[in-house]
Parts: sequence; structure tokens; C-alpha cells
Amino acid sequence: MLSEPGAGEEVRVVQPFQATKHYQCPGCNTGIAPGTGHVVAVPLEAPDLRRHWHRPCWAMRHRRRPGRA
Repeated sequence: MLSEPGAGEEVRVVQPFQATKHYQCPGCNTGIAPGTGHVVAVPLEAPDLRRHWHRPCWAMRHRRRPGRA
């Protein structure tokens, strides 16, 4: 698990060899290509609403304006 999970969410690190699909990062709204390591944030109350983030986007998520992911 990655440090600093938000309240009510589990945060997992996905290694490049585990990343087999294309995802959209909510932090920058660009794609995460297969084979790219990234972070997955899984809300404990709604695990089907998990989001895949680039690592730098996840690290900077608290600097985003309100209303942004």
C-alpha cells in the first residue's frame, strides 16, 4: 500500500508488469498506457468506483482546485 491514503480509501501501487489495460488518470485527464506503473485509489464504501492515477498526479492531488479529482 502507498502512504497517505485518504480517509475511507485503500491505495495500491500497480507495478508496470501488472498494468495490462489502458486507464484514464483523473488528475490530468490523460491516459495511463499498459505497462506503466501507477496508483489505484479504492473507496472502501464503493470499490467499484476505484480510480487509476499517475504516481505524480496522485502525489500532487491535494494541490488541485476544489471540484477537480
